[in-house]
Amino acid sequence: MPPAAPRRRLSTLLGLLLLLAAAPACSEEPAPPLPGSPAAAPPAESPFWVDPQSPAARQVAAWEAAGRNGDAEVLRRIADRPTALWAAGDDPGPGIRRAAAGARAAGRTMVLTAYNIPYRDCGQRPAGGAKDARAYRGWIGAVADGIGGSKALVVLEPDAVAHTVDGCTPSGRHAERYRLLSEAVARLKRNPNTKVYLDAGSPDRIHEPADLVAPLREAGLEHADGFAVNVSGFGSDADARAYGAEISKAAKKAHFVIDTGRNGEGPPPGDDVRARCNPPGRSLGRPPTDRTDDPLVDAYLWVKRPGDSDGTCRGGPATGTWWPDYALGLARRAKE
Repeated sequence: MPPAAPRRRLSTLLGLLLLLAAAPACSEEPAPPLPGSPAAAPPAESPFWVDPQSPAARQVAAWEAAGRNGDAEVLRRIADRPTALWAAGDDPGPGIRRAAAGARAAGRTMVLTAYNIPYRDCGQRPAGGAKDARAYRGWIGAVADGIGGSKALVVLEPDAVAHTVDGCTPSGRHAERYRLLSEAVARLKRNPNTKVYLDAGSPDRIHEPADLVAPLREAGLEHADGFAVNVSGFGSDADARAYGAEISKAAKKAHFVIDTGRNGEGPPPGDDVRARCNPPGRSLGRPPTDRTDDPLVDAYLWVKRPGDSDGTCRGGPATGTWWPDYALGLARRAKE
């Protein structure tokens, strides 16, 4: 058995080692949670659900596994924030039910984009959307059924109304489109916790916002919660707000939401379609939140998911395909 003095010295040494081991846990910030872990959550000021299986979240995990920790940390500016789920055109039910379950478990509101109106792409190839009115009614019913009683915010049919104003959609198709949109608003609003915002275009595409008011009314605006502006656009917050306020003024003070996902640097130079297709030098905009300090603006949202390609221009993949390099550029240039 060792003498008493050595035992005291050994006890003191062990105590010091324990203190040193405990010190970092008290003085350092905890490591950020992995995407999809139970601790992952949106910022406290956002009521919206963050998808742990989003392309950005999966990219973060892949880059961390490959040792690209710096890039992964930057990309968390997208992965850790709520973005809209675009309902699948073939069968929207499974994806929406998964999101609804995740949002309920987190006590959050899921954000959805419904984008499947017939003649969606003005007949240009490759055209998208439901094949006819009957198919669309079935599809929007599946979207509504998937949401059920969960809290949801739905941005309804980007460009659908704007294309009836800018001439992209032939006049012979306007009446059917307004009827289908109005029916979609009514069907979605039968859900107890669903908010619906009809898309109203962007300030860089519609030069007379007041021209949208009558079409929006025909499309069911008075039964919706409001309208959405700047979806997939790059307009600045100020321009988008002014554009929305002009529509609101002529539409009984209707409220609106703004897509801020890629507008941190404002609109790209030029006014043609190519200038708006994967433009370089853009950045993330204001993070999603319903705290806008603006009586007309209900929320800033990331409707177009930052990092999804606009098309094959500038070396990008097909429209809607995740493009990690472009996403990383948006995140690196972000100011918030």
